Amino acid sequence: MLNLERLRTLDALARHGSVSGAADGLHVTTSAVSQQLAKLEREVGQPLLARNGRGVRLTDAGRLLADHAARIISQVELAQADVEAQRGCAVGELRIGAFPTAMRGLLPQALAALRAGHPELRVRVREQEPEESMAAVVRGDLDLALAIDWNNKRMPVPAELTRTHLLDDTVDIAVPAGHRLADRTGSPGAAGISLAEFGDDEWISWNEGQFCHEWLVFTLRGTGIEPRIAHIAEEHHTQLAFVEAGLGVCVAPKLGRGPVPPGVRLLPVCDSVRRHVYAVWRADADRRPSIRAAVDSLRQAAAGLHRGD
Repeated sequence: MLNLERLRTLDALARHGSVSGAADGLHVTTSAVSQQLAKLEREVGQPLLARNGRGVRLTDAGRLLADHAARIISQVELAQADVEAQRGCAVGELRIGAFPTAMRGLLPQALAALRAGHPELRVRVREQEPEESMAAVVRGDLDLALAIDWNNKRMPVPAELTRTHLLDDTVDIAVPAGHRLADRTGSPGAAGISLAEFGDDEWISWNEGQFCHEWLVFTLRGTGIEPRIAHIAEEHHTQLAFVEAGLGVCVAPKLGRGPVPPGVRLLPVCDSVRRHVYAVWRADADRRPSIRAAVDSLRQAAAGLHRGD
């Protein structure tokens, strides 16, 4: 009889494309992956892997069995979801991935409520960019992910996933206190500023290739500005430090913003620039009480943020 854990190892290798990638995805050593695959080969009586330069590739038999393994694992997950739903309790382990500002501004409140309401549920959290965490949910490495897109640039969600909207996150433009537009800070009834007014400014942006960096370039070009990206910084607090030093301007989302440096001014945008924050999970895990409990806690935390506006 085929061993399920060995099938999971083969499935991970097929999805990640390498022994090291499979080991990272399964949180085991490369030696453990190699041992499991060697045992699986002995079970089926055929080679499943072949050398490919310094790496390996699946043989025809390996690809055939990997296809079956993916379907078997999906059925096992459905069975686990049904059993968990029958019990009606959120128990076991739940793995969540979230982008940095959601980690800081949304998850602490949600996880505290989840722990209080479901003490038998163990939650593990990983900070990841939305594209990475959604891919991890598709692979089965995560159970739930928090992701974002923008009102003028949507992020495609894989067909295997279900998603629910949590909140809309408004953003400002952060400028140095001595900036020519710094006196346009928001006040009751004041009109916001247009992105087109930043045509002469240099920008501090996210890493190239990230969805938010692509959004910034796309949006500025949509207003007729060819972006001048002067500096790249991953964290919003780092970006704000660069702004305070007079090195450029940046987008400053409200979610998880925290204290703003004294040398920075925040300008509200009249172009209704906002991020959509949502949760995604595998459709075949939809009946799991742990997923439903986590989503409910996230919704309540998001509603609390709106009440605090």
